[in-house]
Amino acid sequence: MGFLRPKMPPPPPPPPAMPTLPPATPDDFTEEQRKKVNAAVESKKKGYTDTILTTTQGDTSEPDIYKKTLLGA
Repeated sequence: MGFLRPKMPPPPPPPPAMPTLPPATPDDFTEEQRKKVNAAVESKKKGYTDTILTTTQGDTSEPDIYKKTLLGA
């Protein structure tokens, strides 16, 4: 804090507080909104499960562990 250093700029103001929203319950949705939400959830589930290629046990196939050599038959 010597006289050769510039003064620190003031910190930015804090962001405004987020408004409290009422909880979204399934009773508040119309039938059309409920169908859209269910379709979005199902498509996300399908996309997630399509990328999983192994089971919970992992890859159970036998690995190829033999190496070819150049030292003869």
